Amino acid sequence: MENIPFEDVNELIKRRFEELEELKSKGINPYAYQFDVDSNSALIKSNYSEYENKTVKIAGRIMAIRRMGKASFAHIQDSYGKIQIYLKKDELGDYYDVFKLLDIGDIIGVEGFVFKTKTGEISVHTQRFEILAKSLRPIPIPKEVIDENGNKIIYDQFADKELRYRQRYVDLIVNPDVKDVFIKRSKIISTIREFLDSKNYLEVETPILQPLYGGAAARPFITHHNALDINLYLRIADELYLKRLIVGGFDGVYEISKDFRNEGMDRSHNPEFTMLELYVAYKDYNWMMNFVEELFEYLCLKVFNTLEFEYEGKRINFAKPWNRISMIDKIQEKTGLNVINASIDELKDLAKKLHLDLSKLTSKAKFIDEIFSATVESELIQPTFVIDYPIELSPLAKKHRLKEGVVERFEAYVVGKEICNAFSELNDPIDQRERFEEQLKMKEAGDEEAHQIDEDFLRALEYGMPPTAGLGIGIDRLTMILTNQSSIRDVIFFPQMKPESK
Repeated sequence: MENIPFEDVNELIKRRFEELEELKSKGINPYAYQFDVDSNSALIKSNYSEYENKTVKIAGRIMAIRRMGKASFAHIQDSYGKIQIYLKKDELGDYYDVFKLLDIGDIIGVEGFVFKTKTGEISVHTQRFEILAKSLRPIPIPKEVIDENGNKIIYDQFADKELRYRQRYVDLIVNPDVKDVFIKRSKIISTIREFLDSKNYLEVETPILQPLYGGAAARPFITHHNALDINLYLRIADELYLKRLIVGGFDGVYEISKDFRNEGMDRSHNPEFTMLELYVAYKDYNWMMNFVEELFEYLCLKVFNTLEFEYEGKRINFAKPWNRISMIDKIQEKTGLNVINASIDELKDLAKKLHLDLSKLTSKAKFIDEIFSATVESELIQPTFVIDYPIELSPLAKKHRLKEGVVERFEAYVVGKEICNAFSELNDPIDQRERFEEQLKMKEAGDEEAHQIDEDFLRALEYGMPPTAGLGIGIDRLTMILTNQSSIRDVIFFPQMKPESK
């Protein structure tokens, strides 16, 4: 056992290293190259009549062991669940002693026939087994207790949230419900893709590294390209590149991708996140609201077989039609102030009454956004389209065709959380330049999230972009709501964390 650092290793780990060495001394490779699996735990259990007495090859991680002298039982866990295996010394001979060197957490391959024990548990009678990977660290095993009312209570030894996020691999081993959330997340993405493909919209890829960032109000991450000796930005949105493709003649394009925003972290925000962005030519935001309702109905029924969900004790229903409210009217209803006509001083006075942090409010757009968040958002429990945003808040959306001071934009909210954002996209290059110039003034006044002037995007618009409806959906936040998870970290395999302390 030379060169194995035991200074900070506890006795359980030390014993596993000793078992590892003993296995090697017996000529056994504790880290195999392959094992030809031909079945799994779920398949065997759900089709027992077909599998009874049939020889199978399964593999998985040992999650429980009961040794009884000349016989042993163990439960192994594969990707589909758990199944019991049975081993007898009389049948396995000297190799049965090898099983004594195995621990909970070790991964093994088993070949044997399927049967039921006297207690009726479907099991595999082991005729041969192989060690596939020796676990050198003990895994925390949850303990199950049945209370006096027959309810199962699970005492999870791996309950620390931060530790679970850092060591997601352990979390997935010991908490099957966690794995189910991520399976659902994958199905949500594939179902959205299936729906969009059925409409003949083209999935495309746009640059992650961009010479200019744009398409959202956010601060970027900056990196450096050595060969070109220039700074580049990780994209904060896909919007401006996707709209270039609409200019180029595509009628509908979408991208499901990672975006990056150099912002704070909380229950709803991670600096690296997944977005769907979709742009459809010759449509507007009214059409897009109907499209979103159709998409969500398809998604919910296909993946969850229901339109009704519970999120943190609140019942929500995605059945169409969704509620539609005006942002301006709703703020006025709550505060008595028409924010379109209000001066900065009036907005500042209202913000003070609402105890908002004025240091972060550097523009009229910021005031309106924060006032809406403070007075309205928490009440939007059922799926709701908030429509007609102030022009200051939406530099990439078309001015409303009938109302002064607002644009044709909506955000969809559920349980107080924004889940999507959409515009009748601005396709007037002159108006767009003026909006960018206004954003530049906001940036000079201290708004770090204001847009830059993208001359190439303006040049693209000058070639002519047809009327277009655009949509963005946050996949992480959507998954949170549909799987009833309280934090965005619960739906991202490896969320951003502070460096681990030594």
